[in-house]
Amino acid sequence: MNTTPKKKKPVVDDTQHQGSGDSLAVQPNLGKRILMSEYFVLYLTILYIIVLTPIIPRLWHPMNIQNILSNLWPLLVVAIGQTFVLIIAGIDLSQTSVMAMSSVVGAVVMTRSVDPILFTKSPLWGVFLSEQGGLLSNSIFALPVGIVVMLLVGLFIGFLNGFSVAYFRMPPFIVTLVSMMLFSAMAIFLTKSENIRHLPEAYLEISKNQFFVVSGSLIIAIFVMVLAHILLSRTLFGKRLYAVGINATASQISGVPARRTTITAYMLSGMCASIAAILYSSRLEMGRPTLGSTIFIDIVGANIIGGISLAGGKGKVTWTLFGVFFFIILANSLNMLNLSFYIIDMVKGSVILVAALLDVARNRISREQM
Repeated sequence: MNTTPKKKKPVVDDTQHQGSGDSLAVQPNLGKRILMSEYFVLYLTILYIIVLTPIIPRLWHPMNIQNILSNLWPLLVVAIGQTFVLIIAGIDLSQTSVMAMSSVVGAVVMTRSVDPILFTKSPLWGVFLSEQGGLLSNSIFALPVGIVVMLLVGLFIGFLNGFSVAYFRMPPFIVTLVSMMLFSAMAIFLTKSENIRHLPEAYLEISKNQFFVVSGSLIIAIFVMVLAHILLSRTLFGKRLYAVGINATASQISGVPARRTTITAYMLSGMCASIAAILYSSRLEMGRPTLGSTIFIDIVGANIIGGISLAGGKGKVTWTLFGVFFFIILANSLNMLNLSFYIIDMVKGSVILVAALLDVARNRISREQM
């Protein structure tokens, strides 16, 4: 019998291997967590500002900060309106025309005097406009009535869009594209492409800053943001919006009033566009028939960058805020670099494309984790 003791197998300490494997596993998980975080765009914006500060020291100049904030609030308001529509898997191309029409109609009501040389060929001359001003020129009711009329314009156009989409089952893209063309042309036709000036001083005060950053625009934008957040997260209407966006047919079978929800979403979009028109036109001190004609890419781009899905069923007001903030900082920095307008548009388009690709990646990761 062989009594030779067997050699013991050497004990291998594999803790180092496990540690390295864990570290390799943690890095992808950390990357996924950051990518899937609701604050991903905010983190990206902070990183972008940190990188940008040494390159553009003027970024923190008080006048530039004031310029950023003055552009932030009206864009945030109109982008929130677009958020409601995107959640139900729609799109509203007519927001810029709503802004133009609201601006013109409000100015027609409120203006205190009109230059006859510029407006005698306008169809509004002699009926709604005269040398003495608009319908309620120099009246104490000019400001409140003018603002109410502007909001009604947005609600009306939004109703037309929503009704056409909900009851006639027309594609949202076509419906809102026609609205955009129709009402943009109407605003230009009514004013013969002239700006309506001499608005009430109280109206102009809305966008003027008090104590550097506090203004009526800030208060209005925060009010709209809080109200929209409550609607989406705390009300039955918000749940219905997400349900329609995920599957309109299934939601209707389940008892959700899909048509009414769709119409309401477009009306909210139109009203937000009118509120943005108030903020923009009070800052410009005029009713402008081309107001907002160049910012549609900013509206949709801010939503996409924020993480609002074009497929519907997903979106939050905070995401819209982060997207708008990033887009405003991006546009401001590109302008400060003195780049050509077409290069700026190329960069904006590229950023929106990357954001759309990131949205696809986030959706894929979400499905894998389910």
